Amino acid sequence: MEKTIGFIGSGNMATAMIGGILNAGLVDASRIICSNKTEEKLKKINADYHIKTTLDNSEVAKKSDVLVLAVKPFAYKEVIEEIKDKITDNKVIISIAAGVKIDTVKKHFQKDIKVVRAMPNTPALVLEGMTALSPCPRVEKEELNLICNIFNSFGKCEVVPEHLMDAVTAVSGSSPAFIFMVIEAMADAAVREGIPRDKAYVFAAQTVLGSAKMVLETKKHPGELKDMVTSPSGTTIEGLATLEKCGLRNSFIKAIHKTTERSKDLSK
Repeated sequence: MEKTIGFIGSGNMATAMIGGILNAGLVDASRIICSNKTEEKLKKINADYHIKTTLDNSEVAKKSDVLVLAVKPFAYKEVIEEIKDKITDNKVIISIAAGVKIDTVKKHFQKDIKVVRAMPNTPALVLEGMTALSPCPRVEKEELNLICNIFNSFGKCEVVPEHLMDAVTAVSGSSPAFIFMVIEAMADAAVREGIPRDKAYVFAAQTVLGSAKMVLETKKHPGELKDMVTSPSGTTIEGLATLEKCGLRNSFIKAIHKTTERSKDLSK
């Protein structure tokens, strides 16, 4: 029997997930149900995806086999209080809120339910997301496989122990902002050298996209790919030497570390 996937909340991440699920053909649109506080937002989602929509969170909880809590962390307690009586042992809850631990979700529900903690990132909006998944022990292999398929439908996912989630928040959750800064800086440099602004962003962004794809598809070490571009006494080695002198590598290591530490603070 085909599973029903429910979403409480219909923000950017929820709609990215819904789009990915439908594009991949994981379930029929009739097997997806979504709730939101406003009728206007639900009308747009229904028009875009032709899924079931409702203003009633309890209805979503009751009808779903897999339930995604796509609300902000501060709203978890209130939403869970509203739906907890509808959650049975055979349902799986997916939490996508940053900093909300599995034990915290279970504490709000006041029962030992099946929970998968997920940390997706914003590139999911263009079907290139990266998600970490941490299931609690009660989640069965078949259920985890379905959830992996859901998150792979709009990017890639990896299963990790929950204690690594703070590091994941840094290296994939927050780091798109770091890469956007790199792209912006590269474009500024290109403009300085005379390239028009609109073309500069295309040159910089496509180069980052292509470079990332080479790492993923060739499976080669980034250092090996870097060496392929670097000729003796050439242009690239001059740029690399400047970046090393300016501390680019160490700056990224420090940024990831600081972000991880901040995530740990928020998770307490």
